[in-house]
Amino acid sequence: MLSVIIVGAGRSIKIDVHTNLFNSALFWLSMSNLDFIRELGIEDVNLGGFSTEWLGSGSSLESFSPADGSLIATVNQCDSGDYEKIMQEATSAFKRWRMEPAPKRGEVVRRLGNEFRKYKEPLGKLISWEMGKIQAEGEGEVQEMIDIADFAVGLSRQLYGKTMHSERPGHRMYEQWHPLGIVGIVTAFNFPGAVWAWNAMIAAVCGDTMVWKPSSKTPLTSIAIQNIVNKVMDPMGWKGVMNLLVGSSRDVGEMLIHDRRAPLISATGSCVMGRKIGGAVSKRLGRTLLELGGNNGIIVMPDADIDLALRAVLFGAVGTSGQRCTTTRRLFLHNSISSNLTERLIASYGQVKIGDPLDGSTLMGPLVDENAVNDYKNALKIVEEQGGKILCGGNVIDIPGYFVEPTIVSATIDMEITREETFAPILYLFDFDSLEEAIGAHNSVDQGLSSSIFTSDMQSVENFLSHAGSDCGIANVNIGTSGAEIGGAFGGEKDTGGGREAGSDSWKAYMRRQTNTLNWSDELPLAQGIEFG
Repeated sequence: MLSVIIVGAGRSIKIDVHTNLFNSALFWLSMSNLDFIRELGIEDVNLGGFSTEWLGSGSSLESFSPADGSLIATVNQCDSGDYEKIMQEATSAFKRWRMEPAPKRGEVVRRLGNEFRKYKEPLGKLISWEMGKIQAEGEGEVQEMIDIADFAVGLSRQLYGKTMHSERPGHRMYEQWHPLGIVGIVTAFNFPGAVWAWNAMIAAVCGDTMVWKPSSKTPLTSIAIQNIVNKVMDPMGWKGVMNLLVGSSRDVGEMLIHDRRAPLISATGSCVMGRKIGGAVSKRLGRTLLELGGNNGIIVMPDADIDLALRAVLFGAVGTSGQRCTTTRRLFLHNSISSNLTERLIASYGQVKIGDPLDGSTLMGPLVDENAVNDYKNALKIVEEQGGKILCGGNVIDIPGYFVEPTIVSATIDMEITREETFAPILYLFDFDSLEEAIGAHNSVDQGLSSSIFTSDMQSVENFLSHAGSDCGIANVNIGTSGAEIGGAFGGEKDTGGGREAGSDSWKAYMRRQTNTLNWSDELPLAQGIEFG
């Protein structure tokens, strides 16, 4: 047993760490300078709603850092009265915003992107401190916000319709796209800024207003972002376009998904949540854009670059402490290279430094809360019950915060736990003989978000990308499953929800299509040659 005194931020903590864990995990926790919290306008007590003014008449919500369990700040949430005020302001703002020319809406978004650039470091730190991902990933998330703003600026001049030839003489046909209305944006804790931006920046150039309900696990990040947004929108006279609604699902979330004033609900989260939201919105014949769970797999063929595969798997499985929807959760290894790659993976896991997410040398921070730790423990208990073997990791680290060891499990296809998404750093290993066998096993789960193959063989590549290959919305070659690049449409199939965000023609989800036929003749011919009267 090794006793360690950690000093920083005006306090000291004594903890006991098992020597072998301390050495193998290279663990060290240092208290960080938290000046960035005030820089972002976060106070000890904050209001959680904004439209044209800050609101918060509901219950109090405390935000704790998963890194050490300390209270960061408190939020006064929105109640039903606040919700109604926000929806009314969003409705009123939409009537004005939709008439602003799209390129001018793009100019507003351009300024937002520049403002995000100014706050990249402090906002990235807040994301890390409130959610638990390391600072490099926190700042990377803010970079995604900047990138999608840049993408949306260009998009504001490319909301193209089509022209068609009419069968009727003296007629012209075309289609155009109109703003949809209020977009309800429901985001998850693991990407508390980027996913909002994916939706908000594109919805904004499309002429929509939006009401954002963030995760109750990361309310301070949403308030900080709203503060940044207000620096741009308020002076330009565009209050009410981007609105914030911090509140419980029971109090205001249910109101949002049932509200006909919001024709589109874009929701990111679990499959359970997606089914609930999808069902509620469909009953009122509204639209949903769902980005839900992933159970992502990598196939490694015998001709693969093993060094490349190793690096991809390590980040894919350990990054964000396994709390990405694109986290690598299943690894299919050809029998001929399985033993070698497994040994190298175990050795690499032993070099992962776990600790303070704001320490630049840390590679893995904490899980988001105690419930996540319990999910991790329960999953590993089921692993052993179903015949799996823990090859490394598998322990909760007994220090302040919610730290666990990244874990590798030798598994078999018939283990039901491997078919579920556990939001934790647990990687299941499977052996296979043929590519057909691997693809079949890979596609056998209910989720269909991200996938990858490592190979140097063109036939294997084409098989994996063919109609008979990966059934996921994302299929990569010689790169990992994790990480979304702005420009490509992000999303998946099956229980992942089918939604697409952040690129390609995903903008069409935020608009309504209208077909127009113009008669410029003196005649009135009917389609299909119909004679009437």
